[in-house]
Amino acid sequence: MYELGSRRYMTPKRRFLAALYGGRVDRPAVGSATSVATVELMDEMEASFPEAHLDPSVMARLASGACEVFHMDNLMPVYSVTQEAAALGCHVNWGSSPDEMPEVRSRVCASIDDDVKMPDDFLAKPPIRVVLDAIRLLRKDYGDHVSITGKALGPWSLALSAYGVEEVLIATIDKPERLAQVLRGLKEVTLLFGRAQIEAGADSLCIPDHVTADLCRPEVYSEYLLPIHFELQQQLDCPLILHICGHSLDRLKYIAQSGMACFHYDTKVSAKDARRAAGDKISLMGGVNNPSTLLFGSPEAVAKEVHEALDAGIEMIGPECAVPLRTPNRNLKAIALAVDEYVARSEG
Repeated sequence: MYELGSRRYMTPKRRFLAALYGGRVDRPAVGSATSVATVELMDEMEASFPEAHLDPSVMARLASGACEVFHMDNLMPVYSVTQEAAALGCHVNWGSSPDEMPEVRSRVCASIDDDVKMPDDFLAKPPIRVVLDAIRLLRKDYGDHVSITGKALGPWSLALSAYGVEEVLIATIDKPERLAQVLRGLKEVTLLFGRAQIEAGADSLCIPDHVTADLCRPEVYSEYLLPIHFELQQQLDCPLILHICGHSLDRLKYIAQSGMACFHYDTKVSAKDARRAAGDKISLMGGVNNPSTLLFGSPEAVAKEVHEALDAGIEMIGPECAVPLRTPNRNLKAIALAVDEYVARSEG
């Protein structure tokens, strides 16, 4: 909204969506494609884990804290990577306290040779329906003003949940053709859930696909996922934000060719290196370290990293990944404040 005496004229929604494609904005966007839920935010919003994974009204209320408390330009209501796994048949421990994240406790397939069977009623499964209903609630309350980001796991991350990390990594060496077949099949889960979230009201989608250098060589991304990611951005009618944890610099040249609107990067890659590797082919989101700066640092330390990311040309400023649950709210509030400070200084 335009503010008299300032140069700010965009709603948070317009700003976030414009920044996703590297377009003209009134100030750099502030947001996250992953969870910004903290125990302190749960108390403030009266919406806590584990209910926030299972009840759409609680899920939506907690998500609204991103704009209400942290002054971010988007809302993202999915706090874990277990919703699809639970709907596909994995046993999930949803936790029993606000400071406990859900955990997949069993796999649906023992071998890469087994097929993941998507239930005919996948979209009606409670872990999926809760996300769709929460997005509808957010759309009703915030959709005209704040951008809503959904989340649909990519096929690599789905495979890690369904088969386990070891089985997938061994398959890259022993059974590459079978792994390619598995990933193609799981792409349909991403498409189905992604399209349902768009229909429910999501303006953009985060696609977490954790093919990180901590697990595998960069060629795994180019061989297995680059073609699939290119197809996803063609077949899902909204901007896509690819998220990969950990080291990703050695595969960023491939990621930049995916057609994704934005890459949400880990600060194990410096802002300057990420910008240099991505060029102008893809927008970048992130810039603020989680385990050191947000969890244990100060607002001043947050501001320093925000300014460094802006100096490097990062379009969308926020945490590098889902924030630790014990992150103090003051450090997340410091992100938007530091962006405003940077803009004010640059405008003289």
